[in-house]
Amino acid sequence: MNTLNKASRLLLIILSISCFNCKNDTNKKPTEKSSPIVTKTTNHELLIEKPENINIPEGMVWVKGKTFTQGAKPSDQFAMMREKPAHQVTVDGFFIDVTEVTNKEFKAFVDATDYVTVAERPIDWEEMKKKLPEGTPKPHDSIMQPGSLIFNKDMNAVANMDNYSQWWTWKIGANWKQPEGPNSSIEGQDNFPVVHIALEDAKAYCKWANRRLPTEAEWESAAQGTATDNIFTWGNDPEILIDKANTWQGTFPVKNESVDGFELIAPVKSYEPNSIGIYDMMGNVWELTSDLFNVNYYKDIDTSEPLINPQGAKTAYSPSNPYQAERVIKGGSFLCHASYCASFRISARMGMSPDSGSDHTGFRTVATVKMLQD
Repeated sequence: MNTLNKASRLLLIILSISCFNCKNDTNKKPTEKSSPIVTKTTNHELLIEKPENINIPEGMVWVKGKTFTQGAKPSDQFAMMREKPAHQVTVDGFFIDVTEVTNKEFKAFVDATDYVTVAERPIDWEEMKKKLPEGTPKPHDSIMQPGSLIFNKDMNAVANMDNYSQWWTWKIGANWKQPEGPNSSIEGQDNFPVVHIALEDAKAYCKWANRRLPTEAEWESAAQGTATDNIFTWGNDPEILIDKANTWQGTFPVKNESVDGFELIAPVKSYEPNSIGIYDMMGNVWELTSDLFNVNYYKDIDTSEPLINPQGAKTAYSPSNPYQAERVIKGGSFLCHASYCASFRISARMGMSPDSGSDHTGFRTVATVKMLQD
């Protein structure tokens, strides 16, 4: 991290920038640590079709219950160790948002509740240091100010691609209302995904809207649409990526040729939906799920029979961020490129610290039949 002073380097560590280290690690083996999983359910009656007495909520679509292949497909050249092995999963039908939660929708929540997001709150060092290695020094007060992580779009050169802090900047004053920091705004961006959202913020929105975050299995079921073993939401052809998702074109991270018309984030519905009408599950912004992130979870699963509505690992574990209980994020973002972060695939999975947000992370919600009946 040669480009940052000591205090800035420490802050990036504190804010768990490691959650954005998505360099393709196909040939790396994760550090051994067990990942307890949920107990399999037997004699389950799969909910496939939407009950006739339940209306589809506005802005959502029904995802039929099905058994599908979760995890990396054999022909996926970008598959990482944490996505293997592929395994059969059975998921009940549910409703999911057709887009990520937008600025307009999140503003309605804030206006109704006066909610203040994590990125807008003063930083509590006493709480923060509980999640850090013992003895971590406190950064200077000038740095310990409310803010969030933004992509440094003014990069001209990169000395070491392993030093991902070079293209991330801690921006004081950055939050969902000011996505690029002070003097920026979301005016005219009602239909853009809301960003700089931490787990607590997403959960608060869900509680207000009578929704919840999807599990990783639900997210993949929705992304598959009518398919059961696709690599991408549109099928298995990587050559049409530029027409299907908002990702990076050019040389990452110094030159985005913006062939698709978007240098950074794009409005929702800028690309065609998948086979069941869901937009932007690949690229644009990463999406939060409810599952804990454990790099060993898939290899510890008993694959002798399908898992039924799995809830993910019981414990979180990431060698790059062992002090935080990270959550799984899915779908990749506008920063994904084949040379570095090829996470524009259904099976791609990464961890995000619960108290962190950024300008390329958002969320969408789900609702079950039971939630709507209660």
